[in-house]
Amino acid sequence: MQPYVEKFLLAFIPLFVAIDPIGLVAIFLGLGGNADAHRRRHEGTLALITSLAVAVGFIFLGKIIFRALGITVADFQVAGGLILLGIAVRELLDLSGHNRYAGESFGVVPLGMPLIAGPALLTALLILVDTVGIIFTLLALLVNLLLVGFGFRYADHLTRWMGPQGLKGASKLISLLLAAIAVSLIRRGWQTA
Repeated sequence: MQPYVEKFLLAFIPLFVAIDPIGLVAIFLGLGGNADAHRRRHEGTLALITSLAVAVGFIFLGKIIFRALGITVADFQVAGGLILLGIAVRELLDLSGHNRYAGESFGVVPLGMPLIAGPALLTALLILVDTVGIIFTLLALLVNLLLVGFGFRYADHLTRWMGPQGLKGASKLISLLLAAIAVSLIRRGWQTA
């Protein structure tokens, strides 16, 4: 039994760090700050379905796609970083207006992809399949996504606790951190290339 627990933990911990379920709740609240609770739950569900589909698809097709297109992991990191940087700048400068997500979906993009199923997660999945196997990788992925779903489900409690001004401040702080993560991805991809 112990080798199975060890293999699960070897898969779970890197995926937990790559997904960052705790940080995602704050991002989720920032992205859906102007949406009602029902809309946020709907977008959270879309994000989880999207990220699961992308991650599972990438487990089975990632290496084939990279080889066919001549893409490296470094290229993938730079592209993901540029996308995240664009999203962060849009949020920081409030370029999309006051009710930026009121009539717009944020569950699929940017929440499901690239925030949950981003370059860090997809790269970790490729490595873990080779090291601990597909079963433990998929199991660890599912447990991490359940943690994210749990966080999204109870995000409204945090909304009531923080208030509108607190959420606005947290949203700007998260956007700044998102920009830093984006620059880090670009830098790492550039150095690896």
